[in-house]
Amino acid sequence: MERHPTGPGRARPGAVGRAFARIPGTEIQSALPARTTVMNLLESLAQSLLCRALARWRGSQLVLELPDGDRRRFGPAGGREFGITVHRRRAFLRIVQGGTTGAGESYMDGDWSTDDLPGLIAAALQNTAAMRLDGPLSLGQRVIDLARHRRRANSRAGSEKNIHAHYDLGNEFFRLFLDADTLAYSCAIFEPGDDLAAGQSRKFEAICQRLGLGPGDHVLEIGCGWGGFAIHAARTRGCRVTGITISHEQQRLARERVESAGLSGQISIEYCDYRDVAGEFDHIVSIEMFEAVGKEYWDEFFAVCARTLRPGGQMLMQTIAIPDSGRDNALRASGWISKYIFPGGILPAVAEIDESLQRSGGDLSIEHEREIGPHYVRTLLEWRERFLAVLPQVREIGFDDRFIRMWDFYLSSCAGAFEARSIRDVQLLLQRTRA
Repeated sequence: MERHPTGPGRARPGAVGRAFARIPGTEIQSALPARTTVMNLLESLAQSLLCRALARWRGSQLVLELPDGDRRRFGPAGGREFGITVHRRRAFLRIVQGGTTGAGESYMDGDWSTDDLPGLIAAALQNTAAMRLDGPLSLGQRVIDLARHRRRANSRAGSEKNIHAHYDLGNEFFRLFLDADTLAYSCAIFEPGDDLAAGQSRKFEAICQRLGLGPGDHVLEIGCGWGGFAIHAARTRGCRVTGITISHEQQRLARERVESAGLSGQISIEYCDYRDVAGEFDHIVSIEMFEAVGKEYWDEFFAVCARTLRPGGQMLMQTIAIPDSGRDNALRASGWISKYIFPGGILPAVAEIDESLQRSGGDLSIEHEREIGPHYVRTLLEWRERFLAVLPQVREIGFDDRFIRMWDFYLSSCAGAFEARSIRDVQLLLQRTRA
């Protein structure tokens, strides 16, 4: 049973009973503990509020199955249909009080389930304005989320702690659902007939082509992951790559992969914060690392990039972003995903990146932008399918059912957000314009 601020002994069942006496089904039995009675009333009220919000559902039909077996339908018939089974009535209260964070946490705890989580989340995001899930009643949760987010700022020490919270889940875990060839943990670019590995390699090749990499080039990769891009670039273009990471787990496996590929003479994988990079490079690559920089450090990040990029050099940065019109988008920071998946992370708008580039000294400017967000839907769905197919192995390495539901909600919510076009993924070509 969830604790409630009233706490045991603070409720006034007589007054509550009189207040709800005229509401069918809410008669209070004196034999019930006061706390249980109050929780039942609150859950009933939350159910009523949520169903009232769902009455504004559009674009598909939502079938809500209640714990007592009753079914309610929302939205127009004849199109796509999504089903939600509520296993515990407390889900209503958690969602109304906690908004999207409450929805994610109640899913993790098994309070509700659905047969199409990614599709449901996409449909819910398309109905956000009508439903107002993150409305006044969840203001307290949003304040808590924001305070938590600010405590996880990406200073040197904070960045290391935040990265470890995610990537040090273990190489064995990530290998279960990433493709074995590239171990790429970012959006692929697919052509017809591509499998996941081919799509990831195609993404790497697109970056190499955009930068015009060739023998003699020295590339800095900020946030090198498990070495997939570095291996591809060194093998296919003959260039040298210095990759940096602040995950010991990633560094160890990336070095093993580089050695196995016979590319130790061309690739160096270093444990290094981007702020400590020394030297000068012909090109810089950063693939979906910028989301972890933190808004208060964007200017410093670009100043470092300008300092380490040779005059006339180029940088290719791939990042998840929000539409320029969505700077207040609930998906950009804090919330469920920041609490459980990427602490300290924040999604930029491309317009904000441009503003930060100008503030950082003007040495870098955006020369080209490519939208690849639609490819992320398939990338995430493939990761999810591979993850769900190996649940026995996931459990064998120590993860329980709550973690499994958490990871499913993470992959599904991201896929849904890209399908709804609430977020995007862009490749930005930056040019150093001054010596």
